[in-house]
Amino acid sequence: MTARVDTSDYARLFLADSPLLDTRAPVEFAAGAFPMAQSLPLMSDEERAAVGTCYKQQGQEAAIALGHQLVAGEVREERMRRWKQFAEDHPEGYLYCFRGGLRSQLVQEWLKEAGVDYPRISGGYKAMRRFLIDSLDALSKEVEIILVGGATGTGKTRLIQELTRAIDLEGLANHRGSAFGRLIDEQPTQINFENALSIALLKLSQSEGPVILEDEGQLIGRLSLPASLKARMSQAPLVVLEYGLEDRVQVVLEDYILDLGARYQRAYGDAGAAMHRDRLLGDLERTRKRLGGARYQDIAALMRAAFERQEQSGDAESHRDWIRPMLKDYYDPMYRYQLSKREGQRLCSGDRAFVREFLNARC
Repeated sequence: MTARVDTSDYARLFLADSPLLDTRAPVEFAAGAFPMAQSLPLMSDEERAAVGTCYKQQGQEAAIALGHQLVAGEVREERMRRWKQFAEDHPEGYLYCFRGGLRSQLVQEWLKEAGVDYPRISGGYKAMRRFLIDSLDALSKEVEIILVGGATGTGKTRLIQELTRAIDLEGLANHRGSAFGRLIDEQPTQINFENALSIALLKLSQSEGPVILEDEGQLIGRLSLPASLKARMSQAPLVVLEYGLEDRVQVVLEDYILDLGARYQRAYGDAGAAMHRDRLLGDLERTRKRLGGARYQDIAALMRAAFERQEQSGDAESHRDWIRPMLKDYYDPMYRYQLSKREGQRLCSGDRAFVREFLNARC
């Protein structure tokens, strides 16, 4: 069997979802990584800091010697065991460090001495990250984009998740994109969000047809859409989901009360219900200025009463009483204003079945 060689074919790596052995320090991995990567560092954060200080004070040769001293004996054996296990589990994978330099070379050499010939990525993380940034900028200008719009509660994300040529921006951002959109798990870093988005766009660009995105603002939670993509989205054609108020109330009830409440219960057990209630009351607080003091107080009272009734009887229906005015008095005016400012052509409007059929015909 021919041994695999080192590579700089970054597109192939991302298109194939190649498993990646990341030898950078944990702090580097936490700041930014790729979806297919596993952190198996050559050095801990403390070891890397010590080697970096030595390099500045005494030069490269002394720093390399210190690195070998720190990663030796049982420490080296344990890390070798993990690298070998990764290579065994992922024979199609590759390893890398930040620039494709000393750290990944050393891990590769040690593996080879142990009888494992494992290829390395030339240029490392920095080159792969640069490739994804450049690809995102270029593809944002090149691919055809169609946006899915609609008032809050029309189920835009539900439609996006049903389409084969769509990218779920909110899914990648781990946020539902509204004032109440935070989920239980933290959002990814900005870098990780951009990396995942670029890879998704790269994959869809390999075949013909438009890319379908939800019509988002600049921010999804605390994450910002890349400038090149947002600029293209601002002029992209739009399909609009339309549903009556009570249908939209039902969607919000399902997503923000039933689904989110179940997530809190699974994560926190008996404490989950109170945490869910406090989370939504805190989110509502952030809308106080736009709602106005009196309207905010009314809706907050309705929300508290609905949670109290749900806790006592398990009945979530009372939540409709605060969801309805939130849609009418908070979300709908914002949506109408944003829609009036859009530059892109409006292609069609209708319910999810109609819009799905329209988009599938275009794709």
